[in-house]
Amino acid sequence: MILARIKKAFPPGKDSAAFTIDADFRTDAPVTVLFGESGSGKTLTLDAIAGFVRPDEGRVMINDDLLFDGATGVHLPPQARRCGYVFQNYALFPNMTLRQNLEFAAEFRPKLDRHRKVNEMLELFRLADIAGRKPHELSGGQKQRCSIARALLAEPRVLLLDEPAQGLDATLRAELHVVLRKVRAAFTTPIVMVTHDLDEAFALGDRMFIYQAGRILQQGTPTEIFDRPASLAVARQLGVYNLLEAEVLTLDPGRNTSTLRYADFDLQGPYLPGKFKGDHVWVCVRPEELRPSVRTARPGMGQVAVQLERATPRPGAMRLEFDRDLVADINRDDYERNRHLKDWILDFPTSSLRVL
Repeated sequence: MILARIKKAFPPGKDSAAFTIDADFRTDAPVTVLFGESGSGKTLTLDAIAGFVRPDEGRVMINDDLLFDGATGVHLPPQARRCGYVFQNYALFPNMTLRQNLEFAAEFRPKLDRHRKVNEMLELFRLADIAGRKPHELSGGQKQRCSIARALLAEPRVLLLDEPAQGLDATLRAELHVVLRKVRAAFTTPIVMVTHDLDEAFALGDRMFIYQAGRILQQGTPTEIFDRPASLAVARQLGVYNLLEAEVLTLDPGRNTSTLRYADFDLQGPYLPGKFKGDHVWVCVRPEELRPSVRTARPGMGQVAVQLERATPRPGAMRLEFDRDLVADINRDDYERNRHLKDWILDFPTSSLRVL
């Protein structure tokens, strides 16, 4: 279990605004993902766990070990915390070969055991064929794998990864994900990882924390958050929804339904506990859940008339961008048959509407 209750204020500087982080972070998941925009406090959370930043208030614990406590003045130095930290710039020793970098991390082991463990890591991380190269001779993916292997050789209590796929192309990113899944299977070391990549969060994360401006907006599994964003701010952070401001017209608890007015169109949604007729709410719906079709009649219940502004190819589909800032996905063949038309209708299935 990792606990980090962190509160720290940074005053404004000549070229920087004031910033305060006030986050209550607790996880016992194998892989925890910190997700959010740049400058939201994610890396600061890693730094507070590792001991590179001393909070003004709060507490940091790993299992039953107290690493920091603002009330009693406890603040263990980084070297006493046994946190494996993999930085964005890899932080490999430039004058050492890849093997020497790993041997340095395993110095505390007996010589024969050290040699065996280093060789095991070289094989696990597919680095054996380049073990004699120095960091400047390695690709970004090879440096990243070496950094993770070196951190694990020190037998950390937690592995902290600050945007491990930063700067890697799609192929190298996929390779890194394979490596991290191997780490998860082969080691009991919990991982806390910072990322901006939603696909990466889904590929690797068991628990996810959404950060904004030094606060945690929502936590849960990636699927829970994706399916049910807790607020407009979370939906915007994820960046995968159409967002509509609508008015509540009717509420029917018996049928578990509501009617929502968006622009001049009526949508049928779920019943909204705690809402009243006339309330304004935000609705989010994913592009792949909308059903685009060519407009041949006036829109009915659950439909919105739109005009096509742009079409962009996607793997296996087309992404259609309409006026009203609405986006939908469609089968490529269906689009090709109607690509010359501008007037479309979007069908909003009731099950797709999430009211924030």
